[in-house]
Amino acid sequence: MAAVNVAIPALAQDLQASAVKVAWLPTVYILSNVAFLLPVGKLADMYGRKRMYVGGLILNCIAALFCTFSSNIDVILFWRFVQGIAAAMIFGTGVAIVSSIVPDQKRGMALGIVASCVYFGLTLAPALGGYLTELYGWRAVFFFQVPPIVLLIGFILLYLKGEWRHAVKGRYDVYGTFIFVAFTTSLVFGLSFITELQGFLMFVLSLLLLAAFIYHQSQQSHPLIRVQLFRENRLFSLSLLTSFFMYGSNFALLFLLSLYLQFILGYSPSHAGNILLLQALAMAIIAPFAGKLADRFNSRIVATLGCLGVALGLVVLNFLDMHSQAEQVGVGLVVVGIGFGLFSTPNNKAIMSSVSSDNVGIASAAMNLGRTLGNLVGMSLVNVMVIYFIGDAIISELVKNELMLTVSMALKMSLLMVCLACVGSSMRGKNVL
Repeated sequence: MAAVNVAIPALAQDLQASAVKVAWLPTVYILSNVAFLLPVGKLADMYGRKRMYVGGLILNCIAALFCTFSSNIDVILFWRFVQGIAAAMIFGTGVAIVSSIVPDQKRGMALGIVASCVYFGLTLAPALGGYLTELYGWRAVFFFQVPPIVLLIGFILLYLKGEWRHAVKGRYDVYGTFIFVAFTTSLVFGLSFITELQGFLMFVLSLLLLAAFIYHQSQQSHPLIRVQLFRENRLFSLSLLTSFFMYGSNFALLFLLSLYLQFILGYSPSHAGNILLLQALAMAIIAPFAGKLADRFNSRIVATLGCLGVALGLVVLNFLDMHSQAEQVGVGLVVVGIGFGLFSTPNNKAIMSSVSSDNVGIASAAMNLGRTLGNLVGMSLVNVMVIYFIGDAIISELVKNELMLTVSMALKMSLLMVCLACVGSSMRGKNVL
């Protein structure tokens, strides 16, 4: 899934897509991911987490095939939206399954292994995406998702026995789902066009819809999420807030640096991919050790150290200019990766351990919601910068100066978000699990 970021420049050139539509490729994916995380988490608790997980894999496989054979950027944007729904089904339930079968005293290590597997996938993605794009074109990056998914579905059906769901099924909140989807959609479009009157009005509408959603959930006997939990559980709410800022600072990073390395420094897709994999590689190596530290020590301290590490890496990246060397990008990404590896597992353990066993599905969905909502807001703000500095121009060497300005502003925004995350992480209290 993550390999697509490296293929975006080639896709944009082949389809002659404008900068605005190119920026929407990651945004529309994360939009549907955010919009469907809570509904998916609730449905998984009601009808089975493994069933939802396998359904997400099948849906992603179908969407990847349609992206492979599409020759229109608008069609690809639609299927990227579908892939976002599939990602919600996969990542909104995977951690819940692990948390359902692992005792609390070993949960940090287990979540560290999960995070490490994710990060190893992210490590391979840029290099793999770069080589596939160079050798076979951008379509190969989408098609390559299909064979591993087919094998994985077969493996799950053969070896992952049993099902995990809430003991009491309850009712599904349809109206709450509609309000939440409307909120996320209006938020994205509002932030993306906030410099215009229509965008500003949509942003205001999103805030009103958020208030309506919170009120509606507080009145329901079977809500998508117990909003009272945020007020009653400081550890849960501050851990989610920290996650929001951390992932908001990071999601657009690979997208921006992929454009920077290829269009400004002139590197090939494979060369750029080899540089971009450094962050995820560092995360993959550190995450299991961070899980062990989270089982033994105060997770607030470990996670806050991780936030500070990411901030240091972003300081390095904020010095990039038109003539920087690849080594500077690599060093910055490694430091960011070490910091994120220290942060993610302790923070996830704090979230999952702060709720009862009956609520691990919705806690998993809320954890992913905090992450993806941060991704969504961060990428939407980057969209604003792309629209303001580049507009409808096709991304090429003709707009190098404008692209460099966009990258510089986005990196400053990321650093500010991480600083806010440091504050949120340190405020969780001394008795953090």
